[in-house]
Amino acid sequence: MIPGFQDAAKIPELRRRVMFTLTMLIIYRIGVFVPTPGIDSSSFKSLFQQSQGTVFGMVNMFSGGALENFSVFALGIMPYISVSIIFQLLTHTIKPLEELSKEGERGRRLITKYTRWGTIALAMVQGMAISYGLESQNVVSDPGWFFRFKAAVTLTAGTAFIMWLGEQITERGIGNGISLIITAGIIARMPATLLQTLDLMNTGDLTLFSLLSLLAFGVATVAFIVYVERSQRRIPVQYPRRSQGGSRMTQAAAQHIPLKVNSSSVMPPIFASACMFFPATIAQFSQIEWINQYLSLLTPNSALYMIMFGGLVVFFTFFYTALIFDPNQIADNLKKNGGFIPTVRPGRDTAAFLNAVLTRLTVWASIYLVIVCLLPQYFYGEMGAASFTYFFGGTAILIVVGVTMDTISQMESHIVARNYEGFMNKSPGKIRGASRATQVSGRLIRR
Repeated sequence: MIPGFQDAAKIPELRRRVMFTLTMLIIYRIGVFVPTPGIDSSSFKSLFQQSQGTVFGMVNMFSGGALENFSVFALGIMPYISVSIIFQLLTHTIKPLEELSKEGERGRRLITKYTRWGTIALAMVQGMAISYGLESQNVVSDPGWFFRFKAAVTLTAGTAFIMWLGEQITERGIGNGISLIITAGIIARMPATLLQTLDLMNTGDLTLFSLLSLLAFGVATVAFIVYVERSQRRIPVQYPRRSQGGSRMTQAAAQHIPLKVNSSSVMPPIFASACMFFPATIAQFSQIEWINQYLSLLTPNSALYMIMFGGLVVFFTFFYTALIFDPNQIADNLKKNGGFIPTVRPGRDTAAFLNAVLTRLTVWASIYLVIVCLLPQYFYGEMGAASFTYFFGGTAILIVVGVTMDTISQMESHIVARNYEGFMNKSPGKIRGASRATQVSGRLIRR
């Protein structure tokens, strides 16, 4: 239990945010079981079982099981993530979008608006392609253009509703809404996956030793993720002495810039998954032979899948880190405030130093993400527990642990901001003692 975490319920605003987030997630989970009209559920489930060993099973993981039921949320949030990736790439290549992104709140709202409309358009195209493919798979009760349009509109509306839920959670709840929706879907499917694994042990396909090995490996993976996600490189920063009234001088302040080893958090695996799942989802329902052959090669433990997924994770690790961290801006801010890094000259040298440190950290972060996402998946496959691959694999565990840590950090910020003692320190007396020391020093300065 985090010290002081029990005080979270005493903060009215935080309590409202947490309850609002839980309510939105419950609504999302209810929608997962609302079927798309016109689909023969039993026929579709048999079709889904035939392709569960491919990347299609990973698509189902990110939809929280909605694809398996082919519910109104079958497309999930992936169209929104795909369009977000496109706009983030275009922002750095198209000058009007780049200028728009620098206009502050107005520019951000316009880009968000374009992203929403792009999501609707992409979901509509994807929904039409899937509905057309479903007709050829004999899982539609009444095929025709009316069904295609009805299914496409239903799936698009489901994606738009999930997008709205995510935005509402981000603005009025706690944590990142889109990430929490993905996390909720993964967690909701974990008990069923564990039961499937236990069934393998009952049938003799999995031994008790293998099951204990799987659980031990999963615990070790979680511990490793927590350790790396909390690791950081602290860059020392000093500020010069300043006068405060007459001849009195304040001491030089020594601070630091914390650079996380993995600054991009869980976004690279999510982005990489979106890039791979978008064509795979359409290909699954098509009758084009070469596309289906390509999809059959894209099993989670295949060399092609690992190479493509690992390459995308490395790319998005560098891309997303560059988005959220600008060494030039930090160097300018330090120079304006009189701060400097010891042994490094202010200005360009500071920016170059920060960029070099960040590049080395990003290299290690990309290696760490590739290992965490692919090694557990390979291990579970070799142990004969394919069901573990999707909902207990490295990507799923990384998302669940990373999003949970980020959400707790936001809750921590709310508590600390309202002076709730005991959250950051185990002994409340230390905080009170520090407060009294600060008051005494304040009286001495005024004298």
